[in-house]
Amino acid sequence: MKLTFLGTSAGRPTKSRNVTSIALSLPEPFCGFWLFDTGEGTQHRLLASGLKLNKLERIFITHLHGDHLYGLPGLLSSRSYFEGAGPLQVYGPKGLKAYLDVIFHHSGVHLGYELEVIEIQEGVVAEDSRFIIEAAALEHRMPCFGYRITEKSQLGQLNLGLLAELGVKPGPQYGKLKRGEDIMLEDGRHVCSAEVVGPPIAGRVITILGDTKPCDNAVVLAGSADLLVHEATFAGGMEVKAEAYGHSTIRQAAEIAQKAGAKRLVVTHFSSRFDEEAVAEMVDDAKQLFPNIEPASDFAEFIVKR
Repeated sequence: MKLTFLGTSAGRPTKSRNVTSIALSLPEPFCGFWLFDTGEGTQHRLLASGLKLNKLERIFITHLHGDHLYGLPGLLSSRSYFEGAGPLQVYGPKGLKAYLDVIFHHSGVHLGYELEVIEIQEGVVAEDSRFIIEAAALEHRMPCFGYRITEKSQLGQLNLGLLAELGVKPGPQYGKLKRGEDIMLEDGRHVCSAEVVGPPIAGRVITILGDTKPCDNAVVLAGSADLLVHEATFAGGMEVKAEAYGHSTIRQAAEIAQKAGAKRLVVTHFSSRFDEEAVAEMVDDAKQLFPNIEPASDFAEFIVKR
């Protein structure tokens, strides 16, 4: 699993940063990816990232401010030109469907694939065989959500060396053992699944928050997360200004990560007033509160480790 930041600027793009969008590349055998927010220019960033729109499976919008949304109509339209583009689900706050309906109606867009727009509430918003995606309301100037992506536990690894010693050949019997079923060999010997399969592999947890002031739901969503993505629009010491605009400082983001017991924090959504040098200084200051903090930059990639 890998996060690729396609835009890390708050409000408007700069020469070095586009507005917000994050891609989550899924592990094998899925090989697709999801998007979290689609600020203006997201499809241009995708062209430079190597990610193909026909591999895009889901989009999650945190809120309807333009720097998180204005790239969505163009991206959805362009996806029709990619061969093999299958059904796509877009999740987001109330008003998202009306926004897209008006734009598509007045611009005459006809998509070449099935699009489902799901206006979400708090709780589980999507689930499949591998992941559970939950949402909770944050505290911003308009309705805004954060998302918690939980990878389900996977079956343990087969002890291939022991299986070879026991004379179990690769094939259907491997599948039975991995599923927890015991087998009988041709010579009458029993092989117990528990003896040749390791313990279940715990899934990973990724939390991606939209714009927010420090709030309880941010801590809940980020609880014990392997990787937390939190906005850091303002520098430490600018808490009054952050409060007025419904945002967080980088020190507040670090405090949320510490309270939640997150393993790793990546900060993004920096005000255009901060250049790369200033962001680095902000991060160094916040390390006093949460040492495992890293700044995102456009096209930066972060592997999500167990």
